[in-house]
Amino acid sequence: MSEPLTFWLTLFLLGSYHGINPGMGWLFAVARGMQEHRTRAVAWSLPPIALGHALSIGGLVLIASLAQVALPLLYIRIGVAVALVGLGVSKLIRSRHFRWGGMQVGFRELTIWSFLMASAHGAGLMVLPVVLAGAPPHHHHVATGAACGVWATLVHTLGYLTVTAVVALLVYRKFGLAMLRRSWFNLDLIWATALIVTGLVALLV
Repeated sequence: MSEPLTFWLTLFLLGSYHGINPGMGWLFAVARGMQEHRTRAVAWSLPPIALGHALSIGGLVLIASLAQVALPLLYIRIGVAVALVGLGVSKLIRSRHFRWGGMQVGFRELTIWSFLMASAHGAGLMVLPVVLAGAPPHHHHVATGAACGVWATLVHTLGYLTVTAVVALLVYRKFGLAMLRRSWFNLDLIWATALIVTGLVALLV
């Protein structure tokens, strides 16, 4: 498999991984569907959830791309690695989530909620090592770096939205939220471990 294809496939799969996590959006979409008793409510929740996730990812990737103009890539990787490990350790100790007071939220509120959740879970930080490692050699140019960041965000968000939509609709139409109480494994623990492992890999490789 060629390096460019591996780069884009990794971003897509990372997005898919983020989409599996209930705390990253699909659980909210299912809850809205059950509250309004219609599948359309689930579907309408997906675009703002995906947009908020993309804004969180894209903002951090763009900042890192622009920072390469002034900072050596090694310093950025060290900073990202330390942030990843620190966030992972903090999640192992204590998990916090942003919550709205109720489910009656519009497009803007749901976008903001998704942005905050993705940021709190360190989704952008997990994408950064891939972008920094797989970007083209001329990635130091501002315009090229920004364009690469936009495409990386779009591919990642496509993977995220695909899995989020599939899981949300399956849970709402077939399994129901009772599935989480019966058989769902501890994704918060897996997520925290993944953050730490990704940070160590970014630091050592």
